[in-house]
Amino acid sequence: MAANPREIQIRELKDTISQLNTTIKVLTETIEQGQKREAVMQEQIDYLTKKLFGRSSEKHITQVEGQMSIYDLFDEAEKEADPSAPEPTPAEDDEIEVKAHTRKKKPTNDDKFADLPVKEIPIELPESKLICPQCGSKLEAFGKEYVREEIVFIPARMERIKYYTVSYRCKACCEGLSGFDKGIIMKSVAPDTLIPKSPASPSSVAWTIYQKYANAMPLYRQEKDWLTQYGVILTRATLAKWIIYCAGHYLKPLYEYFHREMLKRKFLMADETRIQVLKEPGRDPQTDSFMWLFRTGEDGEPPIVMYGYTQTRAKYNAEEFLKGFEGYLETDGYQGYNNLPGIKRCCCWSHVRRGFFDAIPKGQKKDLSNPAVQGVAYCDKLFYYERKSAEKEHTYEQRHEYRLAKEKPVIDAFIQWLDKQEPLKGSRMEKAINYAKNRKEYLTTYLEDGRCSLSNNLSENAIRPFTVGRKNWLFADTPNGAEASAICYTMIEMAKAHDLNPFLYLNYVLTNRFGKCPTDVQLSMVAPWSDNVQAACKELPSDQNLSDMN
Repeated sequence: MAANPREIQIRELKDTISQLNTTIKVLTETIEQGQKREAVMQEQIDYLTKKLFGRSSEKHITQVEGQMSIYDLFDEAEKEADPSAPEPTPAEDDEIEVKAHTRKKKPTNDDKFADLPVKEIPIELPESKLICPQCGSKLEAFGKEYVREEIVFIPARMERIKYYTVSYRCKACCEGLSGFDKGIIMKSVAPDTLIPKSPASPSSVAWTIYQKYANAMPLYRQEKDWLTQYGVILTRATLAKWIIYCAGHYLKPLYEYFHREMLKRKFLMADETRIQVLKEPGRDPQTDSFMWLFRTGEDGEPPIVMYGYTQTRAKYNAEEFLKGFEGYLETDGYQGYNNLPGIKRCCCWSHVRRGFFDAIPKGQKKDLSNPAVQGVAYCDKLFYYERKSAEKEHTYEQRHEYRLAKEKPVIDAFIQWLDKQEPLKGSRMEKAINYAKNRKEYLTTYLEDGRCSLSNNLSENAIRPFTVGRKNWLFADTPNGAEASAICYTMIEMAKAHDLNPFLYLNYVLTNRFGKCPTDVQLSMVAPWSDNVQAACKELPSDQNLSDMN
């Protein structure tokens, strides 16, 4: 039986509606995917804009007044149930006592210039005005009044020192007056030169190293500075030779001594960054090499800070440097530190926090309903407890117990919170979540000992001078130069870690250099924690203390 035209029309309309619904569904999914891509791209634009033009600091998020933070839930009862708190009275209801705040004292000139020598200049009347206008008698000084002060810059100066050996003879023996046939002649012995056939002195080499590695001044600029400021012609090739020779002959034994001492410790930190070395055998000049930073942790012993150059970032480089070390290692998220023999790895919570901080949308830093802000809040709570522990001057044992009581619940809640998150695919929030999830097993390692650190900030701060200097000198020419740079940066950072003047310390080490194969006992005498070094290298450079070293 032929279909009714009306039924045919209805079926066609239903098919059309079904096709339109399918098309709408596809278009809706396409729009949603496009919106997600747009959101990810806009997030990336905001992030890059903030990196280029925004503030570089990662300050703690300020809580909105009257709003309970995500981590207040952990210790609300602890805050509210204070047994020593008195019952409120009507007067207390009417008046609120505001705790007085303290403001850091503004430093005076005496504070800022305390280490500078003082020269007083009296402002006297000229001789022609020392006559009393009333009786004509001569005026005499009877007091003085302070007016002002200024600091005067006195440029450094160079000296050309020539050494001569002196010959001595016995006049009686040489002229046959003593009854002996043999004349006696003796000659003084000249001290060993720092670099054979070179005018280099400990102070000039120390200044060259200090300028490049502490002040980030490339050798081509030092070459100009030596000529224009001091009238000395020294090419950058000569300066580079000085650095490489002294680093290899005099500083390297001390560097290796620091390494041996570091491996005896139980708490270390590590970081790494890129360096370009132009003339590495078998490698293109554009290939990345790496400068590693290893330093001791917060164990209460004298700090040791070391740089190390390698051609690659491969895991075996860290394994080789740390061979013989057994203990805890604080690092960032690089997987090359995983499963090193005898080492327990600690996760840096600053890196965890940074991922969430970078994922906060523009203008929402104080919006605690945003998941990224919540992630930062969890991390901030841990740092808050760390500051409180430091303020209370806890011993390492007390710090360990305090962390278990205060910080472990925060971490447990944080991990549960992580598992509930469903971030937008490809977003910075997804990256932050995955970064934290992939390091779950290392998040709580620091809780095992009070001497472990919550973050890797100390090593990041120690490697920063290298990254700043790299912007100026850009690359190393040869592997020998890169290795010399690692040694020199080590000496500079070791001096700074022990509150020494880096230039004076370099000059001290080069002046009191040892011969071949010095013993650890000898090297300990020029280590920055030595009492003699502490006494000699904390002052400002002067002609007197430089001559005393010589």
